Amino acid sequence: MTAARFRALLAVMVLILLASVTLGVTIGSVGIPAPTVWAVVAHHLAGLPDHGVPPGQDEIVWELRLPRVLLAAVIGGGLAVVGAALQALVRNPLADPYVFGISSGAGVGATLVIVAGVSFLGSYSLPAAAFLGAVAALGCVMFLSRSAGALAPGRLILAGVAVAYAMSAASSAILYFDATSQADAGKAEQVTFWLLGGLAGTTWSDLTLPAAAVLAGTAVLALQARVLNAFLMGDETAATLGVSVPAARRWLFVLAALMTGVMVAVSGGIGFVGLMVPHAVRLLSGADHRRVIPASILAGAIFLIWADVLGRTVAAPQEIPIGIVTALFGAPFFGVILRARHRGFPGAR
Repeated sequence: MTAARFRALLAVMVLILLASVTLGVTIGSVGIPAPTVWAVVAHHLAGLPDHGVPPGQDEIVWELRLPRVLLAAVIGGGLAVVGAALQALVRNPLADPYVFGISSGAGVGATLVIVAGVSFLGSYSLPAAAFLGAVAALGCVMFLSRSAGALAPGRLILAGVAVAYAMSAASSAILYFDATSQADAGKAEQVTFWLLGGLAGTTWSDLTLPAAAVLAGTAVLALQARVLNAFLMGDETAATLGVSVPAARRWLFVLAALMTGVMVAVSGGIGFVGLMVPHAVRLLSGADHRRVIPASILAGAIFLIWADVLGRTVAAPQEIPIGIVTALFGAPFFGVILRARHRGFPGAR
């Protein structure tokens, strides 16, 4: 794909993203026309004195739906970018942010807070505990995957799977013993919904930290696109191109894991986005990460917005956890990749 065509592709994706955000806000139990959405946004951003929108619709758009849709865009874009980076770092097309146990670690932290009823940081207690759990899981994975002082790509995935199983078992054990001692079904339901991912109840304050983390992390990964390209060609080739392989892999993996931890802390476990989106993007833009990174953040944002729309409308008034929706798309996609035996992924073995 030529540079001009790639710029055109990005422009089209930006337009699709803007349309998706608008439609995502309009769709719901109370339908709201797109011009009303734009009027509310213009009123709050530009401070227009009178937008003529009833207070109820203004509240639905500005306080309920828009923060949720924007958080879906942030989380989807961030997971896609992290997935693209991890697939390059370990040279494995099946790599995904959740393969490395970070989501499960966050789940343990969240489960402890919910079951114990801890509120040491008020409304921030759950995301703070989830982030600490994600960091703890990251530490375990890095400890288990070290070989001769460096992170071994093969061991990273194996260690991640092992830590993920261990953390999931820990969450289940906490739930089990709490249920047998207190029989509190409400806590179990809350934990289960959080572990499956959900964006219900999103407020503007929930958006700030993940948005900053995703934008900053994506900018850094975009600047390291040539390094990621070098990793695709193998460690020896990367070293001959001037990449300090052990150090670069270590700090890029930590960056990707911390980005995931921040996202999981506010959205719960949303799988398969980091697996599917980078593959779809490579089919359009090629394997060069100077193109894959910016295209992935846009494609991931679009995908998760519509996954969230499906989750909250298909079974209305009940809401399907967004992790279930992404899994319905991701599981067949995972099978297709396995059947393809890594065809189309440069550098995979």
